Amino acid sequence: MDALDRFASLVRGARKGVAFTGAGISTESGIPDFRSAGGIWSQYTPVMYNDFLSDRSERVRGWKFGAAMFRECASAQPNEGHRIIAELERRGHIAAVVTQNIDGLHHDAGSSNVIELHGTNRIVACQSCGKQWPTPVIVARWERGDEAPDCDACGGPLKTGTVSFGQAMPEHEMQRAAAVTMQADLYVAIGSSLVVEPAASFPRIAKRAGAALVILNNAPTPLDEFADLVVNDQIGRTMQALLQRLVRQGSAD
Repeated sequence: MDALDRFASLVRGARKGVAFTGAGISTESGIPDFRSAGGIWSQYTPVMYNDFLSDRSERVRGWKFGAAMFRECASAQPNEGHRIIAELERRGHIAAVVTQNIDGLHHDAGSSNVIELHGTNRIVACQSCGKQWPTPVIVARWERGDEAPDCDACGGPLKTGTVSFGQAMPEHEMQRAAAVTMQADLYVAIGSSLVVEPAASFPRIAKRAGAALVILNNAPTPLDEFADLVVNDQIGRTMQALLQRLVRQGSAD
């Protein structure tokens, strides 16, 4: 049995599978890995959350970073990796997507149970009263010269709905992710370096709770030795081949 047959066999038997995704799945949609050389995080020093709240000059710097990141994501479309994960959900194999990504492409692809651990850059929220806007509305204000937009309701600072350095992880999403992780019969880590904590602990927790662990990534990860299967290849191509094997082998639909 080759790796793809083994992958297909594990997916075919899953009913509570979880797809855990990182930046690598979205690079095939043209969104750069922000941590890589030349990425946005190599051009800007990230702003700490408390500094963003207390210092207008840091909000100016933070919005320069946030607007650049939003522009990188705004025109992207889901790729085969995103779409096939949604199809596996439709077929009853994947119960949830836990993602480290902020781009919203899993929603666009049709996945219905998406847990965004690091938030989303598709909304902007007031950090004082919680009022929200679609991000393009506030980016348009920024482009017209409002370098540190404030809330029109209470005057509080506005920030994209992403988790900033020094900001607490979203409690509700972490609880949801922990619940689906503990219930999983299959955990497929896709396009994640598995080094960013606390999110990177979830695949290890799933494995210890009894799930089969598959890692699909273009480079080795620290958890490869714990996995039941490791595939180092392009994500879209591998997921297409996986779906073809499932169809041939008679996966339920």
